[in-house]
Amino acid sequence: MNITEIKSKRAGDSYYKINHPSGLTVYVYPKEGYNSAYAIFGTRYGSINTCFSVDNGETITVPDGIAHYLEHKLFESEDGDAFVRYAKTGANANAYTSFEKTCYLFSCTDKFDESLEILLDFVQDPYFTAQTVAKEQGIIGQEIKMYDDSPDWRVMFNMLEAMYKNHPVRIDIAGTVESIAQITAEKLYDIYNVFYNLNNMVLCVSGNVTVEQVLKTADKMLKPSEKHKIHNYFEDEPYEICEPYVEQSFPVSMPIFNFGFKEKADSLLDEKQTAQTEILLSMIASQTSTLYRNLMDANLINSSFSYELFEGPGYCSVIFGGESRAPKQAAEMIKQYISKIKKEGLDKNDFETAKKAVYGDIVSSLNSVDSIANTIADYHFNGNELFSYIDAIAETTFDDVCKRLNEMLDVNNCTLSVVKQLENEE
Repeated sequence: MNITEIKSKRAGDSYYKINHPSGLTVYVYPKEGYNSAYAIFGTRYGSINTCFSVDNGETITVPDGIAHYLEHKLFESEDGDAFVRYAKTGANANAYTSFEKTCYLFSCTDKFDESLEILLDFVQDPYFTAQTVAKEQGIIGQEIKMYDDSPDWRVMFNMLEAMYKNHPVRIDIAGTVESIAQITAEKLYDIYNVFYNLNNMVLCVSGNVTVEQVLKTADKMLKPSEKHKIHNYFEDEPYEICEPYVEQSFPVSMPIFNFGFKEKADSLLDEKQTAQTEILLSMIASQTSTLYRNLMDANLINSSFSYELFEGPGYCSVIFGGESRAPKQAAEMIKQYISKIKKEGLDKNDFETAKKAVYGDIVSSLNSVDSIANTIADYHFNGNELFSYIDAIAETTFDDVCKRLNEMLDVNNCTLSVVKQLENEE
């Protein structure tokens, strides 16, 4: 077993990376003096992984929404529900499926060892039958309809559908009622056996724990896996967006918008590129930025306004969004501001302010056990590392950010998605 201590002089902290004999990568970030602990057990498998091959074999295509479906079903076993088991330890458990990963997690202040044992047990012990799969179709069908009735959900996926032509990021994570009807117990087992291989997974633990404590449970519970080569296939995605504008009517008190800039996605961003991009976006759209003040002064946004770098395998975009009485005007002001700074250049004082803010945010997140574990898991799947990212922020220069601006935010390659008020409510 290989245990590596990862240290940061800047953060004044360290954590451990363990290559476990089972094939699983384990990270432990002890936080002395903390009362709580948090664990997340994830696999590099999400909603976009619907076409793949194993060990260069035949190409396999599975129904949309099957990753999310599998997440729901894993909590069940012949002995009962995992949530019932967690209730006995007092842990707060949950799970989620995103575009590129599925994760199972818990937080606790007591009985950590027992809760970790439950996590490693049920995620490694699938139990699917025709009857339980059929029962779940109705439950997830209702969840899909609930998402369809959510204006925040629809404004995002309407934008992704208008932005991406072929990439499965444009498809709802939960799939459709029609696609989940194709899911069977056999397909769930097939998917599980491919992607829930420990070599394709990660365990991140932080808080009031020790390496020895985590390894004792891991050694007891982990079932060794033979490593396989998984290749995911995505259709070629053009650089250009599909549609510049899309709208839908909902019973909302104020229109909601997502304004996305489609970026090149030849490969995942490394720590330096991510740091440069986050600093740039903070300069452009944080609450201390000129653009934010201009939008607020024009009464085009409110405090719900946000921005994000949205990135994963084969897709990348920058999204601005929030509530607005006039979304088209807000989007136009954003475009004009970006065109202006591309022509006239960025302000060095804005850079210094944004760099300090981005650096402060990531360092302060080290006080949160759930932020630590989630961030390490995310970076593991992206091939990045937490402390290297902190160093990258500190080492980013003004020229780096200016260069990054010239590489992205094409004002001719953006999509505005609006959820507007129903006609009789306007």
